[in-house]
Amino acid sequence: MPYQVEQMLKMTSDQLDDLFVKSTAGDIPDGEGKGTALIAEGTVISPEIAKFINYFGWQRKTFNAKAGLLTNTITPFGIAAIVARVYKGPSLLDGKECIVLDYSETSLVAGWIRDEIRMIEPAFYLGEVFGGKTRLVHFVLQF
Repeated sequence: MPYQVEQMLKMTSDQLDDLFVKSTAGDIPDGEGKGTALIAEGTVISPEIAKFINYFGWQRKTFNAKAGLLTNTITPFGIAAIVARVYKGPSLLDGKECIVLDYSETSLVAGWIRDEIRMIEPAFYLGEVFGGKTRLVHFVLQF
């Protein structure tokens, strides 16, 4: 059975970490991935927080696999901003290969953030957000 965002919103942080660890990096995506932030993982308020963030904050990531870059789309006005370099490398969570979304050289706002994603099924990626070496939250991308 394919994963659904609604199912991911019900999972705890530990369950999401376990799924991330069990998954492989997969191919670097190309094109637009609709994003959903997984905040307060596994709680009844997680879906409401996700809706709020999706409307007022972050909506999607648009990848250019060939260039090794992505752009985040943010705010209710759909502004394309916050660029990241994209490449494969070891995960901070488990040391295994993941797709790294590296903002350190491309963003003054998010330079301290590192996202990592792994494909949990075709066109569906689970992400980990790190501030420094501390895992902060999870997210999903649907292509």
